[in-house]
Amino acid sequence: NSFVTRTNTCGELRSAHVGQMVTLYGWVQYQRQGLFLVLRDFQGLTQIIIPQDEAHSHVKELLSNAPVEAVVRVTGIVSPRPLGQENPKMPTGDIEVKAETAEILNSCKKLPFEIKDFIKKSEALRMQYRYLDLRSFQLQSNLRLRSHMVMRMREYLCNLHGFVDVETPTLFKRTPGGAKEFLVPSREAGKFYSLPQSPQQFKQLLMVGGLDRYFQVARCYRDEGSRPDRQPEFTQIDIEMSFVDQAGIQRLIEGLLQHSWPEERALIMTPFPSMTYEEALAEYGTDKPDTRFGMKIMDISDVLRGSDIHFVQNALSYPHGSIRAICIPQGVRYLTSKDLESLKESAKSQFNQEIVEIICRPDGSSKSLLTKFLGEKEQSELIRALNMQEDDVVLLAAGEHKRVCSALGSLRLLSANLLEAAGLALRDPKAFHFLWVVDFPLFLPKAENPTELESAHHPFTAPHPSDASLLYSDPTKVRSQHYDLVLNGSEVGGGSIRIHSAEQQRFVLEEVLKEDSKVLSHLIEALEFGAPPHGGIALGLDRLISLIVDAPSIRDVIAFPKSFRGRDLMGNAPDYVTPEELEPYHIQVSWPLEEKEAKKN
Repeated sequence: NSFVTRTNTCGELRSAHVGQMVTLYGWVQYQRQGLFLVLRDFQGLTQIIIPQDEAHSHVKELLSNAPVEAVVRVTGIVSPRPLGQENPKMPTGDIEVKAETAEILNSCKKLPFEIKDFIKKSEALRMQYRYLDLRSFQLQSNLRLRSHMVMRMREYLCNLHGFVDVETPTLFKRTPGGAKEFLVPSREAGKFYSLPQSPQQFKQLLMVGGLDRYFQVARCYRDEGSRPDRQPEFTQIDIEMSFVDQAGIQRLIEGLLQHSWPEERALIMTPFPSMTYEEALAEYGTDKPDTRFGMKIMDISDVLRGSDIHFVQNALSYPHGSIRAICIPQGVRYLTSKDLESLKESAKSQFNQEIVEIICRPDGSSKSLLTKFLGEKEQSELIRALNMQEDDVVLLAAGEHKRVCSALGSLRLLSANLLEAAGLALRDPKAFHFLWVVDFPLFLPKAENPTELESAHHPFTAPHPSDASLLYSDPTKVRSQHYDLVLNGSEVGGGSIRIHSAEQQRFVLEEVLKEDSKVLSHLIEALEFGAPPHGGIALGLDRLISLIVDAPSIRDVIAFPKSFRGRDLMGNAPDYVTPEELEPYHIQVSWPLEEKEAKKN
C-alpha cells in the first residue's frame, strides 16, 4: 500500500485487523438489498456493511445506489462477522467492514458482460472490452504469475549468471527463409523495413562483439495470417552465449525454469529427458511428443512380414515401408463406432492413410478384417506384440514410414481426447513433462517443391559435428545442432549452436538453400572478424505461461492480444489511413472493385 491513499487492499484484512479504521478502494462486485456490498480490487474481496442508522443516511443512499463495477472509496471499522455468517471460501471471510464514510469515485454504465470468471462470454466480446475482461480474477492471476516468472528469470540470468539484458532493434530488414515478416514503409521510395520474427541476427552479432552472454524479453512479429492459437506479435525469452555447446544451453534452461517455476505448481525435476527427432517420430509420430501418457506407436513389420495380406506386402516392398500401430486402452468401452470411424476418416483426409482396426474380445481373440488372412499362431503373435488386453482397440497403418507415423501420432492425440471426454483419466492436468528433442535434420524438402531444400530450423544452424563432411556431399543426410524444448506436447522453446564460419555460412545460403547471400552480407562479414563459437535458444513465453496456468488459449495470458484473424477488436486495428498520410511513403492503395463500391456507399 506504499505511495497510495488506501490503508489496505480488499484481499488482506483478517481477524487480526478487527477494531482498526481502514480505507479501501475498489469496484463494486455486487450489492444486496441496501444491506451490504462486496468490494473488489486486484487482491481480493471484502464485505462492506452499509449503515442503516439515520446519522449515516447519506452513506446508505450512496452505497445502496452504487451500480455494479462503480469505483468506490470506503472508510470504516473492521468487525468480526456474526457467529455462523463466516465465509470460509473467502480469505477475508471472517471479517467485514462497517462503513463510516464513502465516496463514488466513478460510476459505471451498463456492462456488456458480468465481471465473473464463471460467466461465459464470446471471445469477440471479451476482446472488444478487454479492459473489462482484465478485471477477472483469472486474467489478473495469469498476468501476475507471468510477471513474477519473468522477474525470477531476469534474476537468474543477470544476477546469478552474468547475462547482459540488451534491447535489439525492431525496425530491420527482411530475413531469408522462415515465417513471413511484416513490412514497414520508409520515406525512401520502394524501400521497406521488416519487423523481425526474432532478434536472431542481432544476438549473433552481439557474440561477435564480445558480449559473451546476452538475454532479452524480446517482442517478435510474424505475419502468418489466420493460424489458430498464434499471435502476430508475441514474446520470447531470447538467449545467446559464446563458447557453449548444446549440453551447456540445456543445463542453463533447466536451471532457469527451476529457479523461476511458480511455487504453487508441481515441482519439475532435472535433467529433462532427451529424445532424438527420429525416436520422437517413430514412437509418437511428432517432433513434440506429449509424454504424459503411453499409447506409443509400435513397429509390427516383422510380425506381419510373413503374412499373405496384400496391402502389408505392398507397403513393405518400398524402401521406407513399415507396418505400425497404436493400442487404445479400453477402446471398446469408451469409444463408439462413430468415434472409430471419425478417427479413420481423419487419417484418410489429413494424411491419405488407410487405417485398419483390431478389437480384442473378452476371450482373448481378435476381431478384424485382418483375422481371415492370419492363422491362430499369427493372431496370437500379433496380440502379444501389441500387448493387447480385453476391450483394447488397435489402429494399424501400413505405408511409407514418415506418413504412417505422422498419421498414428495424430490419431494417438485424438484418441486421448476422446477417451478423456468419455471419462477415462489419461493425462494428469497438474503434471508437467518436459522433454528435449535433438538431432533434427539440418534441411528438409520444400513442401511446394520437394527437389529444393529449406532449413528445418533456420539458415544459421550449425551441422552436427559427426555429419559436417556430408554438408558438401549429401546435405539431406546432415543432422543439425538444433534442439527443441517440449512441454506436455507443445513446443515451448527452440535453439541451436550457430554457424560461426563465414565460408560455411555462405555455402549453406548459396549452394544448399539457393538464397542470395548479399541480403546477409553484414552477418557473413561479421563472421570473418573473429566470431567466437556460439549458440542460444528462445523460449516462447506466451505458450509456456499458458501451459503452466492451463489456459485454453495463449490469448488468456496476454494483456491485449489480437483476434484469430490478427485484429485488435478493441481499437479496430489495422485501420485505413488517408492518401495524404501515405504520400510521404510513396505508396498508393489499389482498391479491389467491391471495396471501392463499399467506400462510396
